[in-house]
Amino acid sequence: MGEAIIGQHDVIERLIIGLLANGNLLVEGLPGLAKTRAIKALAKNLACDFSRIQFTPDLLPSDVTGTEVYHQGEGRAEFRFEPGPIFANIVLADEINRAPAKVQAALLEAMEERQVTVAGNTHLLAPLFMVMATQNPIEQEGTYPLPEAQMDRFLMHVMITYPPVTDEVEVIRLVRAEEIAAGADADAAGTAARPQREPVPQEAVFAARREIGAIEVAPAMERYMADLVNATRVPAEFGDDLKRWIEVGASPRASLALDRCGRTHAWLKGRDYVDPLDVRAIAPDVMRHRIKLTYEAQGEGVTPDAVVAEVIRQVALP
Repeated sequence: MGEAIIGQHDVIERLIIGLLANGNLLVEGLPGLAKTRAIKALAKNLACDFSRIQFTPDLLPSDVTGTEVYHQGEGRAEFRFEPGPIFANIVLADEINRAPAKVQAALLEAMEERQVTVAGNTHLLAPLFMVMATQNPIEQEGTYPLPEAQMDRFLMHVMITYPPVTDEVEVIRLVRAEEIAAGADADAAGTAARPQREPVPQEAVFAARREIGAIEVAPAMERYMADLVNATRVPAEFGDDLKRWIEVGASPRASLALDRCGRTHAWLKGRDYVDPLDVRAIAPDVMRHRIKLTYEAQGEGVTPDAVVAEVIRQVALP
C-alpha cells in the first residue's frame, strides 16, 4: 500500500487497524487527496471481493442491498434475490453523504448486524466485511449530513490532509510512471514485466484477529479508556473550556472502539499488551465523530481534534 500511496503512512495504518479490528471506516479529506485510491490499494493487496458504490442523490436502497426479481420459465414462476454491491468483502461507499436518508438507513443494518433484510428475508454478509466510506468536507451542495446514529457505527473517522512538498514530488513521479507503464508494451520495450505480489489471504486476517483478541488489557487501562469517554459526558468536571465546547459526549461505542483499536495498535507495534500510548494514538480517530460541539465552540473555530486533545490532557494516566 505504501508503494501506491505516498506519504500517508498514518492513513494506511488506520485502514489496516480498521480491517483487523473488524470495523467500518469513514475517510474524510479534500478532493484529490487519494481517499478512494487508498481504499482500493487495501482491497488490491487482499484476497477479497471489492465493490464500489458511487452515492448520488437519486440512489435507491435496492441499488445497494439488491432486490427480489421475478423469474418465469420451465412451467413455474418465482421471485429470486439478486444481491446488490453490498455483498462484497470490502465495500467502498464513495461520497456517502450524497445519498438520501433511505439509502443511509439501508446501510445501517449491513454495517452493524452484517446482514441485509429484503422482502422479509434475511441474507448474511461474508465473514470478512467492512464498509469504507468517503466524504468531502467542503462541497456541501446536494449533500445529506449523516445522522448521528450512523456516524456512531463507524469505528473510526480518518482524516486525510495535504502531503508535504517532498511527498508531492514523489506523487508526481509515481503517477507519471503509472501512465507510462499503462501506455507502453513491456515486452516491446525489452523489459521484463514487474512481478505481481500475491494478495494476503483472508485467513491471515482472521488469524491476526485471533491474536489481537489475546492482547492483554490491564484493569487500569480499561478504566483509562472509560475515563476518556466519560470526560466527554461530564466536561464541567474537567475544566471550563471543555464545558463550553462539548454539547453531547461520546457513546459507549467509543469505549468499545478504543479497546478494539488500542489492542490492534499494540499488536501492530509488536506488543502483547495495551499501553497508554496506544490509546492516545487512536483516540482522535475514534472520538472526533462521536462528540457534538456547542455553537460557541464552532464560533470560536474549535475543532473536534482540539477537544479530544484537551480531553487527553485533562484525564490522568493510569
